[in-house]
Amino acid sequence: MTTTTPLPPKTERPPAVRRRFAAARPAAGFALAALVLFAGAPLALSDFRLGLLAKYLCTAMVAVGICLAWGRGGLLTLGQGVFFGLGGYAMAMHLKIADAGPGNLPDFMQLYGSATELPWWWRPFANPVFAVAATVLLPMAVAAILGSFIFRRRVKGAYFAILSQALAAAFAIWLVGQQATTGGTNGLTDIQGFFGYDLDDPVNQRMVYFVIAAVLLLLIALARQLLHSRYGELLVAVRDSEERVRFLGYDPANVKLVAYVVAAGMAGLAGALFVPAVGIISPALVGIVPSIELVIGAAVGGRASLTGAVLGAIGVAWAKTALSEEFPAAWTYFQGLLFIVALAFLPGGLASLAAVVKRRRAGRRLAGDTA
Repeated sequence: MTTTTPLPPKTERPPAVRRRFAAARPAAGFALAALVLFAGAPLALSDFRLGLLAKYLCTAMVAVGICLAWGRGGLLTLGQGVFFGLGGYAMAMHLKIADAGPGNLPDFMQLYGSATELPWWWRPFANPVFAVAATVLLPMAVAAILGSFIFRRRVKGAYFAILSQALAAAFAIWLVGQQATTGGTNGLTDIQGFFGYDLDDPVNQRMVYFVIAAVLLLLIALARQLLHSRYGELLVAVRDSEERVRFLGYDPANVKLVAYVVAAGMAGLAGALFVPAVGIISPALVGIVPSIELVIGAAVGGRASLTGAVLGAIGVAWAKTALSEEFPAAWTYFQGLLFIVALAFLPGGLASLAAVVKRRRAGRRLAGDTA
């Protein structure tokens, strides 16, 4: 009869070591992401595929803001296409003026309009500094005005989602109706230059990709800093119990307004960088459907996790490109089904999959011990 010697108990790391590992993990994640984006992707992908990845990274920037506003703040923002469009049109207006040359009108104004000079509200965008600032500040200003009215009146939940969606629809309809000054249904197309660089040159296209990748990492770092700050804790508290936060002396409206405005600024910056990456901005990219697509990406990846939201947005954007080529008429149904499945069976998104599996294993072990 043989006896087995029991295994020694598993030793845990000291608290100081665990803290060092926890502090080093984000830096390691950023280093890995930078390595993939700046070295791996350019070496592995063709110029065409790298251009598609640049487009996907722009949607990931919007997902970072959605993670902040919806994932931590509980604000289901179904109108991010508005802020994406404001940033995109601000950038495209400057680039169209630059392409036309001094004293000339953009090509679509000569084709559709009867004006002999730039409209008054176009003229400031001839200045590159004003245009770049407007890509971020204009969406933030619009979000601040709208958010002040909405949150002061304590509109939340489904009502806030419906209002934000209605805003996206109204913005797209307005753009379509202003054909002489916004390009109408076609939008602003055939953008050829980016601050003096020819976008037809593959080298310059790669430069645009690197700019987009760098901005995405900066936005993730900014969002992470906010989420792990005192404000991030307050935002979660407002999401879970507004009345308790109000009782403690904080104004929940201001807390939600900050998240909404920051998310709008991120969406505007994403729209501005989307323009040189793709060469177009149109109402089809800023309405209800694109806004919902942006939310679906964050939900599938994990709206409460920055990494999950970013990877989910990239994955859904890639799937849209891949599946729409094979099933052009049915892709919308696939997308809707994906959203329903994610919310019904995995509310935390793919980022929560490991935690869900761990909890179920722990539950089975507990059930086995009590049996």
